[in-house]
Amino acid sequence: MEPAPVIHIQNLSHRYKTHQALSGVSFTVLPQSIHGFVGPNGAGKTTTLKILATLLKPQPGSLAGVHVFGQDIVLQRNAVRRRMGFMPDHFSMYRQMSVFEYLDFFGAAYGLGQVQRDKIIGDVLTLTDMAGRRDDLISGLSRGMQQRVSLARVLVHDPDLLLLDEPASGLDPRARIELMEILEELRRLGKTIFISSHILSELATLCDHVTILDRGIVKYTGTMRGLIANADGASAIYHLTLAAEHQPAGDALARLPGMQRVTPPLPNEARYTLTFDRAQLPLNTILQTALAAGAQIVSFTEDVKHLNQAFMDLTEPGVGG
Repeated sequence: MEPAPVIHIQNLSHRYKTHQALSGVSFTVLPQSIHGFVGPNGAGKTTTLKILATLLKPQPGSLAGVHVFGQDIVLQRNAVRRRMGFMPDHFSMYRQMSVFEYLDFFGAAYGLGQVQRDKIIGDVLTLTDMAGRRDDLISGLSRGMQQRVSLARVLVHDPDLLLLDEPASGLDPRARIELMEILEELRRLGKTIFISSHILSELATLCDHVTILDRGIVKYTGTMRGLIANADGASAIYHLTLAAEHQPAGDALARLPGMQRVTPPLPNEARYTLTFDRAQLPLNTILQTALAAGAQIVSFTEDVKHLNQAFMDLTEPGVGG
């Protein structure tokens, strides 16, 4: 039996004067999942997030149903707010406060006592790897560190659901990777994470489910794996990296039923590109075949460009209004 969804949106529409931002949007987010919310700039992602966060009131007659933890976001707004944390794309910070003062201020705003605040702030600073900067002024922190402080602020009241709008925006590659590792740890701690981005490949290895929005319309909602199957039938493209080039393994893989193509590695490399029918050929069979041939496997990853192609197939060119 599938668990009750954390987020359930049914037939949501929203309009700004002459611009239709959302048109009949429907999707669900399951508990303890990392659910990507992906679409081009102007697709309606931020509008949806603001409605979910109870910062934008649904228009009269437009709301068929938006529930968070089974609670109506309009009729039970305060109860919904207590269980969620929202990190917007563009956030303001009290730059002349220290990191601890900033988090302590928000902890007090949530009604937490001083002893409780001290403990929680210590925990979230450790989780976000900012414990060593607790007394630093926010104005002296890099963009990546400010993002960590903003995420720590979202966690101060220990919400069950995190709404993150483009959290990796403006970060360098290392800071992006570190942020994704933090989000993975939060999922392991039982949080549900709903994360918006306009770059599918950025979320490919992080999310188990994804909803693609384009010009206010849901083009796909479901598992990440289902997205690829939806866009390209049963074919899958994976990269298999070995410790060294291994011709017997390549030959053995090419003979597998369902294997469509084995692209050999470039000179001085050991990365094979495998194109195969996922319905006929399980991933475990591929790995077992390579090992049985005597190869030493370093990594086995899905092709990111394949995911990008799935995204491009489902969205229209140009930027939505």
